[in-house]
Amino acid sequence: MSHALLIGAGDLGSDVGLRLATLGHEVTAVRRRGDLVSAPMRGISADLTREAPDLAGLAVDLLVVALTARPRSEEAYRATYVDGMTRALDALTATGQVPVRSVLVSSTGVYGDAGPETVLDEDSPAVPGDAPARVLLEAEQTFHERLPSGTVLRLSGLYRGEGGRLVDQVRNGTFDDPHRWTNRIHRDDAAAAVVHLLTRAEQPGPLYVGTDDEPSLMGDVAAHVARQLDLPAPPAAEAARGHGKRLSNARLRASGWRPVHPTYREGYVLHP
Repeated sequence: MSHALLIGAGDLGSDVGLRLATLGHEVTAVRRRGDLVSAPMRGISADLTREAPDLAGLAVDLLVVALTARPRSEEAYRATYVDGMTRALDALTATGQVPVRSVLVSSTGVYGDAGPETVLDEDSPAVPGDAPARVLLEAEQTFHERLPSGTVLRLSGLYRGEGGRLVDQVRNGTFDDPHRWTNRIHRDDAAAAVVHLLTRAEQPGPLYVGTDDEPSLMGDVAAHVARQLDLPAPPAAEAARGHGKRLSNARLRASGWRPVHPTYREGYVLHP
């Protein structure tokens, strides 16, 4: 039985941990309030923006770093993704443990708003468009320096099929950006991708893009949501006016991962 350590156990991290536990792994999770960690996982309390976790005596074979920063500012992102991760990795190093597999959950936001003309993948240059994205890219670099055999998983927009910002906009009649290209991944598929990279037989590569099979115009996604809710159609999308970026999951799929929700059509299951 392997021992897994989660640095961060929010919505996504908790799902990853529970999936690992179901597979028979012993899981320990670090979050601000360790008492909120769901059984059978063990919780360790630590505010990583200010303190290092106590990992003494802990065995670690698998490591997941899945942190969340609020608000979206340079200061909050640095305190969490760079300084907080560094404190946790320092604490792990102090135990003498070297994980066999490690995954850092990052974001495709590091690519910036590259434009839809080229489909971006792991070989595309990361050109962050703002300070928080630059901090995320710095966190990736720090992670690879500390764990050279580790894997970075850049996730596109996470969503849950039963709600979220877009669904609220369609319900409220405030949706107004139909021509933006959107890249998204269902939360369940994102968690499954992390577990896949941790547990597959072959050593994973250093970088993967985690997104679903179909970059889509926001207007098309909003129209699908409106139909399910029996609401009037929102503004229509026009590909010729598309802006934003498009992403490819080809490398992650080639590794053996298969999304249960390959597009937004399978992901958004709503009721009026």
